[in-house]
Amino acid sequence: MGNNCFQVLLILALINPAVFLWGQAPEEREASHKVQKFSIVIHGGAGSSAANASPLQVKRRKASLAKALDRGVAILSSGGTSLDAVESVLRILEDDPQFNAGKGAVFNAAGEHELDASIMDGETKACGAVAGVKTVKNPIELARLVMTETRHVLLAGSGAEVFAKQQGVELVPTNYFDTPGARKSWERYKLRMSGLNKNGDEKIESSWKMGTVGCVALDGKGNLAAGTTTGGMTYKKFGRIGDSPIVGAGTYADNATCGVSATGIGEQYIRNAVAYDVSAQMKYKGVTLQEAVDDNLRQRLNKNDGGLIAIDKDGNIAMGFNTAGMARAAADSQGRYEVIWGDAIGKTPEKND
Repeated sequence: MGNNCFQVLLILALINPAVFLWGQAPEEREASHKVQKFSIVIHGGAGSSAANASPLQVKRRKASLAKALDRGVAILSSGGTSLDAVESVLRILEDDPQFNAGKGAVFNAAGEHELDASIMDGETKACGAVAGVKTVKNPIELARLVMTETRHVLLAGSGAEVFAKQQGVELVPTNYFDTPGARKSWERYKLRMSGLNKNGDEKIESSWKMGTVGCVALDGKGNLAAGTTTGGMTYKKFGRIGDSPIVGAGTYADNATCGVSATGIGEQYIRNAVAYDVSAQMKYKGVTLQEAVDDNLRQRLNKNDGGLIAIDKDGNIAMGFNTAGMARAAADSQGRYEVIWGDAIGKTPEKND
């Protein structure tokens, strides 16, 4: 008799797993069956157009974005946190030489690599960042450790390197970051700069590799997180720091409004506190996320300065750029799933007079 009852229960469980929830309260059973609500968006850098790339390059870059997006979706759909999703996604992209972050980082004027990253928790507004690191394989990992294991926000240079050793993060030889493409770009700029004065301050064509990567996520508990990681710009001055490790410029997250990650010419994002301004416009002006993103790209940034990705507290996704293109990807629990590089969707109108 006992065996028969067990067999009946087993058959029922296979048909309807809810039978195992008989001991839970009704609201607990309902929650157990709910699909975790989430939204996630990724960028792989603004600047270059897919029209200037080969079909194989476009295919490979989109495949890499899809791989990273799938990782984020897997974490969020199973109840993982937005912080874990952002860090995991960006680690994948840092390890991919197609992007200007981690492996594949551009060379500075001294022929070296200096990497920057930041991450922010929208629930507590805790944040962490590193700048000018040279041997840290995954700067986004170290940025999160700055957030969780110190009372600081930003560590730079040798101090960040010492902290990395203390935390046991993976370190690599500096040539680990080298790629033929990044070296070729550096050599080209070196030739251009050789004809300028010794200070090298004259502006040159702003066609440096914009392959900064970023991610914003909203998890099932309504918590936002954002992160950005980069190798900077080709032939940048030794010691130059852009917007990616600057909270409020290249990265920002606040559960009350939105999460934002930027890509482009960092100095412009710092001057205009762009990532924070998107949040502030929503908070104080009551505009939508897309309106705030578009306003910054049109009114505060110049044409060809870069792009933005963002998610608001309700899970709405915004993507925009004022360059020739921006590689990007987005997904949510409502069925949205897209990986884009090769069209002008997301571009904003010209700056108003």
